Amino acid sequence: MSKQVIYSPHAPNPIGPYSQAIQVGNMLFVSGQVAIQKSTGSVITHSIPEETRQVMSNLKDVLAAAQMDFSHVVKCTIFLKDMNNFPKVNEVYGSYFVSQPPARETVEVSRLPKDVNVEISCIAVK
Repeated sequence: MSKQVIYSPHAPNPIGPYSQAIQVGNMLFVSGQVAIQKSTGSVITHSIPEETRQVMSNLKDVLAAAQMDFSHVVKCTIFLKDMNNFPKVNEVYGSYFVSQPPARETVEVSRLPKDVNVEISCIAVK
């Protein structure tokens, strides 16, 4: 099987040597997204709910570039700088998966790129 780089012009450009996503067959591996607004280049960190919505918006844009959406997501990983933000992140995140939510783990980490508070990656299957 060959791999295909997936790129969305609507999601932020990678900030390192990685692709936004890689598709192999019917599986899509989406790199961790942080709350960077593509249109302005701004990093959204003033509100955990807003930051999480921006992360989910970036994930949505990358999924769309592969003709997928959140219904195709089977696994997510959430990285939090502070686990005390879990309830607020979980509330926003949950609104994107109203039925049959994917498998998931959430871990607290000491630091994230651009000093954001949340990063989310996912795996989707078509």
